[in-house]
Amino acid sequence: MNKSDKIKQKLARMLVSAPKLSLALALILCAFLCAFVPKLAIDASTQTLLLENDKDLELWRDITKRYKIPNTLVIAYTPNSDLLSESSISTLAALSKDLAQIKGVKSVFSMLDAPLLLSSGLKFSDLLGTIPTLKDSNASKEAIKAEFLSSPFYKNSLVSSDFKTTALLLTLEPNPGYNEFITSITALENTLKNAQNNATAKTMLKEQRAAFKAYRDELRIAEHEQIAQIRQVIAKYNQNSQSRIPHQASSSQLFLGGINMIADDMIAFVRSDLATYGLATLLLCSLCLFVYYLQLRYVFLAIFICLVCVGVASGLFGLLGFEITVISSNYIALQLIITLSVVIHLINSYREFFRKKSSFSQKAIVYLALKERMSPCFFAIFTTIIGFISLVFSDIRPIISLGLMMSASITLSLIFSFWLFGSIMSLLSKKSVNTVFERYFSLTTLCAKIALNLRARKVVFAISALGLCVGLWGISKLSVENSFIGYFKENTDIYKGMELIDNKLGGTVPLDIIISFKKDKKEPRNSSLDDEFADEFASSDAAQYWFNERRMSVLKSVNEYLKNKEFIGSVSSLADLLEVGKELNEGRELDALALALIYSSLSGEGRELILTPFVSIENDELHFSVRTLDSDPRLKRAEFLRTLQSELNELVGENAQVKISGAMKLYANMLDSLFSSQINSLGFVLLAFFATFWLIFASLRLAIIAICINILPLICVLGAMGLAGLSLDIMSITIGSISLGIGVDSAIHYIYRYKRELAHFKDSKKAIIASHASIGYALYYTSFAVFIGFGVMISSNFWPTIYFGALTDLVMFFMLASSLILLPSLLLSQSAYPANEKNKAKTTNAV
Repeated sequence: MNKSDKIKQKLARMLVSAPKLSLALALILCAFLCAFVPKLAIDASTQTLLLENDKDLELWRDITKRYKIPNTLVIAYTPNSDLLSESSISTLAALSKDLAQIKGVKSVFSMLDAPLLLSSGLKFSDLLGTIPTLKDSNASKEAIKAEFLSSPFYKNSLVSSDFKTTALLLTLEPNPGYNEFITSITALENTLKNAQNNATAKTMLKEQRAAFKAYRDELRIAEHEQIAQIRQVIAKYNQNSQSRIPHQASSSQLFLGGINMIADDMIAFVRSDLATYGLATLLLCSLCLFVYYLQLRYVFLAIFICLVCVGVASGLFGLLGFEITVISSNYIALQLIITLSVVIHLINSYREFFRKKSSFSQKAIVYLALKERMSPCFFAIFTTIIGFISLVFSDIRPIISLGLMMSASITLSLIFSFWLFGSIMSLLSKKSVNTVFERYFSLTTLCAKIALNLRARKVVFAISALGLCVGLWGISKLSVENSFIGYFKENTDIYKGMELIDNKLGGTVPLDIIISFKKDKKEPRNSSLDDEFADEFASSDAAQYWFNERRMSVLKSVNEYLKNKEFIGSVSSLADLLEVGKELNEGRELDALALALIYSSLSGEGRELILTPFVSIENDELHFSVRTLDSDPRLKRAEFLRTLQSELNELVGENAQVKISGAMKLYANMLDSLFSSQINSLGFVLLAFFATFWLIFASLRLAIIAICINILPLICVLGAMGLAGLSLDIMSITIGSISLGIGVDSAIHYIYRYKRELAHFKDSKKAIIASHASIGYALYYTSFAVFIGFGVMISSNFWPTIYFGALTDLVMFFMLASSLILLPSLLLSQSAYPANEKNKAKTTNAV
C-alpha cells in the first residue's frame, strides 16, 4: 500500500469513526464563520471595471480635478405638449424646485436657466453683463426655440433636435474626500513598492484602506438615498402626467441617467442576482436530485451540504474583507454547482457500494465511498482551482477577486462535502437504494453504443474535426466590443434613460480630449491689440496673451473635426463661445483680442463657468468635452479611439500633443488588458492541466486525450460566438478558464474509473460499458446540475451575466458529450491504454 492510500484510509476512518464529534465540530466552525456573513459588502461601482494601474486613469483623475468636471445626473424630460408651452414650463419649474431640495443636489440646470444670448438681441459688449433667461426674456417663442435649436451650447445637448425632449442637469455636491483617500492610498502603495519592509507605511496603508472603506460605505448609503429621492420625484411627475391624460400614449416621460444611477442600480442587480441564483439553483437542483434518486434523504443531504459550504465561504469572505462585484456576484451559483457535483459523486459511489456490498455496515459502506472518491474529487477540484486561479493574472480587481473567491470557496466545498457527508451518512441507517432512473434512462447506454461502434466512431471523429475547423475560423472573427447601454435589458430604467439621452441629447459615454501646446520661445505676444483696449491690457497679467492666433486656429480646427466625426454627439469647448460671439459681433469672428478681453473682464465665478471647463492657461491646454453615441451598433470602440488619436495628431501637427481620456478610453483599456491576460492565462491553464493529467494518469497519451476533449468544446463555442457576431465582454471573456476548470472534472472522473474497470476486465470495450454504467450517470447528474446553475443566470437584468450563463451551459453540454462519446472513442481507437502495457500495475495504482 502506497503512502497516498494510507492517507486516504486515515482520513476516511476519521470521518466515520466518530461521526457525532465530527459533525459537531463542522457545525461549530460553520456557525463561527457564518456570523461574519453580514460583513460581506457589495461593490458595484464603475471603479471596479477599471484597470488598477492604468496611466489613463491617472490622467482622467487629473483632468477631472483640473477642469472641475462635476459629478452630474441627467433627467430627460419629454412633455406631452410643446417644450415652451405654459404647462411644460410650469412643470419644469416645479420639477427643478423639488429636485433642488434633495440633499446632496448642489444645483439644477434646465432650459429655464439657460442664458439666451441670440434671441434677446444682445451685442458682444453685453456678454459681460446680466444675460436674460427663459424666465425673464421678452423674446418671442419662435426666436427662443430657434436659439435652442441652433446654439452650440444647447442643440442636441440641452434640447433634442426635434424640440420634444429637454435635459435637466443635476450637479451633485462634490466629495473631495474620495479623491483624497485615493491619492493617499496610491502614495502609500508606491512607497511600499520602493521599500517593502516599511512597517510604518504598511500600518498607515491598512488604516487608510479601513477608513476609506468606511467613508465609501457611508457615501454610498447617502448616494442610494439621494437616487431614491430623485426617483420618487420623477415617479410623482410621471404619475401625475398619466393621471391627467390616461387615454393618451404621448403622456410626459422622465428618465434618469448618470454614473451614480448606474452604480446604484448595479448594486440592486447584484443583490437581486445573488438571491435569484442561489434560490433558483437550490430549488431546481432539489427537484433534479429527487428525480435521480427518488429518495428525500439524498436531496436534503445534498442541499444541506451546499448551504453549509456557501455559508462558510461567505462568512470567510466577510471576515477577510472581500467585496462582491458585478462579476463575482455569481460566486454563489458557481459554488453551489461545484459543491453539488462533489456531493453527487459521493452519493453515487455510496449507492454503488451499497448494491455491491449490501452485507456491510453503514459505516463501512460510507468509508468505502469516501476512500474511493477522495482522489478523483481532489484532482477534479485541484484542476478547477487552476482554472479559477488563472484569473488573478488580470489587472482588473473584480476578475482577480472572482478567481481568489472561487479558489477559496471550492476548496472549502471539497473539505466540507467529505466532512459532512461522512459524518451524516455514518449516523443514518442503511436504506435500500432506488435505481429506477438508472434502469429506465438510457442516455449513457446510447453514448457507450456510439463509442463502441467503429462506423459511428468515424462519424464522431469527422464531426469533431469539422467542429475544430469551423471553431477556429469563428475564433478569428471574435472581437472585444461592448457598449454600456448594451449591458442592460430594454425594460430597465438604465436602458430606457441611456437610450433616450444617447439618441436625443447628444450621447451618453463621455470622452475627454486634451490639446497640450508645446512651448514656443519665439511665440509673439498678441498682435491684434487695438488702440481701443490698449490701456486695459497694459495693466493686465500675461495670461491674457495666451489667446493668440495659433491656439485659436487649433481650437477651431479640432472643434470642427470633432463635430463632424461619426459616432460623436455633443461637443463642448471654448469654440462654442467663439461661435456665439460671432453671432453677437455682427457676424465678425471673435479674435484673440476679444477672448483676452473676456478673460480679463470676467469675475472669478464667470471664468469658472465659461472658461475653466475648457481651457487651462497655467498648463497651456485646451479641453474638449465630448459625448459618444454608445447605442450605435456600428461603433467599434477600439478602432474608433485609434482613428481619433491618429487623425487628431495629424490635425494639430508637431506644435501640440493630443491626450484622450474618459470613460470610453478607460473601459477600452480594461477590455484590451482583460483579453490579453485571459489569452496568457488560458495558456497557463492548459499547461497546468496537461502536467496534472500526466501526473495522475501516468500516461502521456491519456494526458493528451484529456486535454483535447476539453479544448474542442471550448473552441466550438467561442467559434460559434465569432460566427454569430457576439463580442467578448467582461464576463464571457472568462469562459475559457472557468469552463475548462469545471469541465475537466468529467474527464478525470471518467478516465479514473475506466482505468479501474480496464484493470478488472482486461478488455477495453467491457471497461467502456462498465464505466458508462457507473461513473457515466454521475457525470450526467453533475453536468445537469451545472446546466441548471448557469441557466438561472439568464434571469439577470445584466446581459453579460445572461450571455455568460448561456454560453457556459453550451460549453458544458459539449464537454459532457465529449466525455461520454469522444473520450471513449479515442480510448478505444487510439489504444491509449493497452491491456498488455508493461507499466499497467503502476498506472492502475497511480491515483
